[in-house]
Amino acid sequence: MRQALDNIKVLDLTRVLAGPYATMILADLGAEVVKIEMPKTGDDSRHFGPYVNDESAYFMSLNRNKRSMTLNLKSEKGKEIFLEMIKKVDVVVENFRPGTMEKLGLGYDYLSTINPKLIYAASSGFGHSGPYSKRAAYDAVVQAMGGIMSITGQKDGKPTRVGTSIGDIAAGMFTATGILAALVNRDTTGKGQKVDVAMLDCQVAMLENAIARYVVTGEAPKPGGNRHPSIVPFETFETEDGEIMVAAGNNSLWAKLCEAIEKPELTNDERFNENPLRNENYEELRPLLAEAFVKNTTKEWQDILDKAGVPNGPINTVDKVLEDPQVLAREMIVEIEHPVAGKLKVPGVPIKLSDTPGSVRTPAPTLGQHTEEILKEFLEYDKEAVQKLTEEGVL
Repeated sequence: MRQALDNIKVLDLTRVLAGPYATMILADLGAEVVKIEMPKTGDDSRHFGPYVNDESAYFMSLNRNKRSMTLNLKSEKGKEIFLEMIKKVDVVVENFRPGTMEKLGLGYDYLSTINPKLIYAASSGFGHSGPYSKRAAYDAVVQAMGGIMSITGQKDGKPTRVGTSIGDIAAGMFTATGILAALVNRDTTGKGQKVDVAMLDCQVAMLENAIARYVVTGEAPKPGGNRHPSIVPFETFETEDGEIMVAAGNNSLWAKLCEAIEKPELTNDERFNENPLRNENYEELRPLLAEAFVKNTTKEWQDILDKAGVPNGPINTVDKVLEDPQVLAREMIVEIEHPVAGKLKVPGVPIKLSDTPGSVRTPAPTLGQHTEEILKEFLEYDKEAVQKLTEEGVL
């Protein structure tokens, strides 16, 4: 079946998470992604646990649908091979510290003269401009600097890192989006361009109502636990056997919730009949709702609220997510067969296209698994030439 990014060729110089996540999105949608790795060591994340038969599950979860070749870009012959490949691809993606590619003589300004149609995407901690540009960054650093930690955690508690690597993941998604936008523009203009995505920028872009609240009130938002800062009720409640998340995001849902918890009188209570009033009188409202929820189990409340049409859900642990019937029905957990690690479950493709669907087709490659076939395909190298370059440390 045809896929949306068929015929798009990508050279992937990325490692660890932000860059590989971006190229994984492209690969899932059908792009041909050639992952270029340093000989012997490869992507840093190949050395991150947990391991299955000495293969990193971390690496395997981010690099499916890609082919791997080794190439030493610090060698002159390695650069020569890379430049020949640049002439035949649509996109190159890297997430080195700004200036690294320029030091190698492989920066955007030069590569664009080799291939004017090239989309050059760079994902870095702070971007290719500004006073922090050359600083190193990891996910936790940009979560701290970008404000998201300052609004995450329990009320009156310390700022808390988001449990997933949202700094890297967001940068990966924005990088993929930028690449797709540049490809669409190239269809019109025939010209490539540089896509510059900073992890810190992405964190700021995700602050949404936190920035709005500060600009309007002059008060910097603080951690608020599981409660939404602007909508009430929109939080977790203790049940007879656990907790449930309830989200009544408008007056219609508020009325349905009051009926469902058998407190219809709250609907017309002047303290609570509009969302601003529910916010203003939150301390009075919260106990009235809480006393209702402890009377039934989480599952019983799910059934009651589903029937009433009120958005709700349990707080699933990861093992429960992997068993959730909706998650499974949407093919968001798929099993792949790795040549060394064997069977492994990974997340599926969240973008559902009706005519050109993405898919998880191949497992993550072993280091340099496809070097020979890629060089034969791109540059018509034979087995002997590949062997010689390997002995010379180029591959």
